[in-house]
Amino acid sequence: MASSSLVVGCFLALSVGLSRRALGLVMAFGAGVLISAVAYELVGQAAETADRGYSVAAGLFAGCAVFYVGDAWIDRLGGDARKDPGGRQEAGSGLAIVLGIILDGIPESVVIGLGLLAGSTPSVAVIVAVFLSNLPEAAAATAGLSRSGWRTARLYALWAAVVLVSGLSSLAGYAFFGDASGDVLAFMMAFAGGAILTMLADTMMPEAFEQGGRLVGVFTTLGFALAFAISALE
Repeated sequence: MASSSLVVGCFLALSVGLSRRALGLVMAFGAGVLISAVAYELVGQAAETADRGYSVAAGLFAGCAVFYVGDAWIDRLGGDARKDPGGRQEAGSGLAIVLGIILDGIPESVVIGLGLLAGSTPSVAVIVAVFLSNLPEAAAATAGLSRSGWRTARLYALWAAVVLVSGLSSLAGYAFFGDASGDVLAFMMAFAGGAILTMLADTMMPEAFEQGGRLVGVFTTLGFALAFAISALE
């Protein structure tokens, strides 16, 4: 459900043609939701789960480092514009775009799987955050690839494959960490928080401001407030 917005974003780009400003504002709203999810649902929960405090710090900086290095590698492959609604992508950067979105999505999906442990339900705030953050990313990449000559069927197949990988990542989070210690679970949640926070500062928020203008601050605050309200009601 969370990653299905990749297919929705593809549909919007091919059928509706959202403006750059609209995509930027959606991206800003999603960024606000993600900031709240990182603070309350990931790092906050990690601190409560950890047996030792260092596991949270280790996970946070490990997630930051992995995303930073992976993102730099993807940029070299030609995926640096994968979040740009202007469609600067070239046909040869398709693999880089896929790798970049998977790198963004795997930590988020694993955390959703962790939310199913002990019979609980995943955080609604995290699911909403992942859904919203994927939407403009898929729309931006689809617009560029479509201009580069990718056929409609191939684009839908691409995003369906990424959705499948995200679902398998959630399954892995549930299946492999059922007997994990509090420190291991805390490390995983903090790892996802570090990766997402780095992604926000590195790509999502700068792109949102570039495309959406001054209103991005308002939409980011609205997204944060909504996610906080959802967390408070859970």
